[in-house]
Amino acid sequence: MTVIGTHDVVIVGAGLAGMRAAVEAARGGVDVAVVTKLHPVRSHSGAAEGGINVALGNVSDDSTEGHTYDTVKGSDYLADQDAARIMCEDAVGDILELENMGCFFSRLPNGRIAQRPFGAAGRPRTAFAADITGHVLLHVMYEQLLKHGVTVYEEFYGIDLATDVNGEVIGVTSWDIVNGGLKTVLGNATIIATGGMGRMYHGTTNAWACTGDGMAMAFRIGAPLKDMEFMQFHPTTLKANGVLITEGCRGEGGVLRNSLGERFMEKYAPNAMELASRDVVSRAEWTEIMEGRGVDGCVLLDLTHLGADRINRALPGSRELALDYAGVDAIDEPIPVRPGAHYQMGGVHTDSNGQTPIPGLWASGEAACVSVHGANRLGGNSLLEAVVFGRRSGDHAAATVKGRTKPDAGAAAASMARTQAKVDGMLSATGPRADELRVALADTMYENCGVFRTGEGMAVAKTRIAEIRATFDAGVLLHDKGTSFNNDITYALEVGAMLEMGDVLTQCGLERNESRGGHTRLDFPERNDEKWLVHSLATRTADDPTIQVGTHPVTITDYQPAIRTY
Repeated sequence: MTVIGTHDVVIVGAGLAGMRAAVEAARGGVDVAVVTKLHPVRSHSGAAEGGINVALGNVSDDSTEGHTYDTVKGSDYLADQDAARIMCEDAVGDILELENMGCFFSRLPNGRIAQRPFGAAGRPRTAFAADITGHVLLHVMYEQLLKHGVTVYEEFYGIDLATDVNGEVIGVTSWDIVNGGLKTVLGNATIIATGGMGRMYHGTTNAWACTGDGMAMAFRIGAPLKDMEFMQFHPTTLKANGVLITEGCRGEGGVLRNSLGERFMEKYAPNAMELASRDVVSRAEWTEIMEGRGVDGCVLLDLTHLGADRINRALPGSRELALDYAGVDAIDEPIPVRPGAHYQMGGVHTDSNGQTPIPGLWASGEAACVSVHGANRLGGNSLLEAVVFGRRSGDHAAATVKGRTKPDAGAAAASMARTQAKVDGMLSATGPRADELRVALADTMYENCGVFRTGEGMAVAKTRIAEIRATFDAGVLLHDKGTSFNNDITYALEVGAMLEMGDVLTQCGLERNESRGGHTRLDFPERNDEKWLVHSLATRTADDPTIQVGTHPVTITDYQPAIRTY
């Protein structure tokens, strides 16, 4: 085992949040490194197509106050309102800075940044670059990463956080994908920015890389995970593979129809219709499908009335995806879509600077829970969260550790040895293949922890996950015993992380006996503010894997909980 680098700040993950954190930390005058299992521009932030929210007021009388209110309301009042306000107020400066860095946002005829409507937004506030916004932001941030001289350890799969004898995080131990073997990168501050965990479901918009690695690493050393029961389902994904058809399609005027040709959202959200919050639209779609008004398990996203010119100008990527994966040209016929697992509202519990309760550890982006999304995230707020809180975590981590003596290899020897023993055991084990267990997990989650849930179904999931975890812990067969590009070992490690996080999600879902946002229980159909206007907080110790679920207060400042209507 080798220590290959020692830095002031180490970021695990190179999506938008990770790169924004790295750039800001480097601006703070410290030595920064990024450890990533993918090339940065291949990160999943590139799939966030529709846009990024900001109250510029270019096409309406929008305000940061309106943005904050919509975010809190959309969260079903579970967002921490102080954090939501920080995000919405910081948005203006951050988006203008991105533009100055080189992000080419779509423009209005007067030259200002164009903004389109998005779900549950009171005003058109989503800035966009056609329908490839995340792709554009990723490439610009990678340029900034290079500009600021950040060291990038590319194709290193993070397995465990490295800790010293006092439990302080001092870096990350990774599998070297190219050359094989365990390599450790040390740092006084470590920022988890590894994204979501949607690959534990069938029918997900998430990339193959979204396997909950960072959340699992943090949880294993005792970091609390907040609001993990809230998995958002996006209303418009392709049945064949879960590929996302952006909310921008509905923002541009697309409508949802059932098998009878009815614009069915009139029944469920008569004012906002297709631009109601994502949880509302997903439940409406699933209800239409379950009641027999679907089309081969889908509903229809109709863009035909927009015309070829508008589709080709504003939604070229969505048209291409529908052509490639559904064989449908959106200019001429509707796109079959259905809800798919999309975004984990929960994550590692942090404050508004990204700092966790574990010394030396910060988190940002989808892997973190500040919380600005609460029980339901608004479209366009994910890229914004990544930019705002990536910047804040990078700045705070750098300021906290600047001038400290860097850690040495001896301090992490015990934690590195534990990781080595784990990997050695996996390489010598026999049993089923890891992909068999992932499929079993994905079936279990989709069937029991989807758009609609019951206590009985989640209990089935909990039992089944325990069985799968026991099988995994007993050993899985790795056909590849080699070193270079051993995808068997990295895939198995990802499955292990997903099993851990699936276990947490189901346990938290069983505890929350109400319906709120993305957590809809048929056996507890009403929201219960008296008991459940609180965050869930899942914890374990480094020595005991038993999941404990407690609660944490929601910060309420300006907006008292009310019934959500759209």
